[in-house]
Amino acid sequence: MLKSARKQQKDPEGRMPLAEHLRELRNRLLKSVIAIVVFTIIGLIYYKQIAEFITDPVRDAVGCPEGRTVNPDGSSCARITANGLIAPFTIMLKVALATGVVAASPVWLYQLWAFLAPGLHGHEKKYALSFVAAGVPLFLGGAYLAYAILPTSAGALVGLTPEGWENQFPADEFLDIVTRLVIVFGLAFELPLLLVLLNLGGVITGKRMLSWWRFMVVGITVFAAVATPTGDPLTMSVLAAPIIVLYFGATGISLVNDRRKRRGNPDAGLGDDEASDLDLTPSRIDDVEPVAAARDADHTDPARRNGYDDFT
Repeated sequence: MLKSARKQQKDPEGRMPLAEHLRELRNRLLKSVIAIVVFTIIGLIYYKQIAEFITDPVRDAVGCPEGRTVNPDGSSCARITANGLIAPFTIMLKVALATGVVAASPVWLYQLWAFLAPGLHGHEKKYALSFVAAGVPLFLGGAYLAYAILPTSAGALVGLTPEGWENQFPADEFLDIVTRLVIVFGLAFELPLLLVLLNLGGVITGKRMLSWWRFMVVGITVFAAVATPTGDPLTMSVLAAPIIVLYFGATGISLVNDRRKRRGNPDAGLGDDEASDLDLTPSRIDDVEPVAAARDADHTDPARRNGYDDFT
């Protein structure tokens, strides 16, 4: 009964007190954490299969033949090792947690939308729901791209090893790199979605986004150089290039949306300091009150003059 009454009292525009916002945020975070924990438990159950799925492409690319420290042709190779007594346990936790975050991405992305949706107008909620449908594939696409370039990146880095040296990849450090790559690539692919959301909300225009393209290209490149844990040019380029393409795609969508807005709103193209056209068409004036009637009204009350109280 109380729950139904509370639902009826909700503001149709999504406004609520600060305490309600904090309560809503807590509930959304709790649901996201529960989803991550559930998938993390599944990751613990299938830990060995997931670890092999992650490491097998790298071992196939740079792994050493059985009993050798270099390839038969003399080129460098590498071994993945677990160093320390508790290393297998910590590695298991890292693999399971990374699995939980990636596998639960549809849940926590939806919870993020559900937290922001009450502040949107009715027509904007329609677009926001489609953002969730686009955000999950973008995140998973970025995560898969990070996984796909691992063998190439590992081969490029191992190829820098001087002749006669032996390469060993500590498994915990290797999985840290994989986790960071997956999360960074996945979140970076959400940037165009955020820009389109800001455009639909009227915060930025497509024309302004297009004017930023030089700064955005440089900024995305610097971000890719800092965010990639390996730091090699190949991985940096593989991260930066798709984001730049997606940025221009988001700019194109924003320009089309701005054009649609201008067709429906004649004042949409005006700047913040520009005035809209005024309607100077004369309006009909009501009948004028007779002067005699106004004079008689003044004489009926000596304390009033010209229809107003006279306090003098």
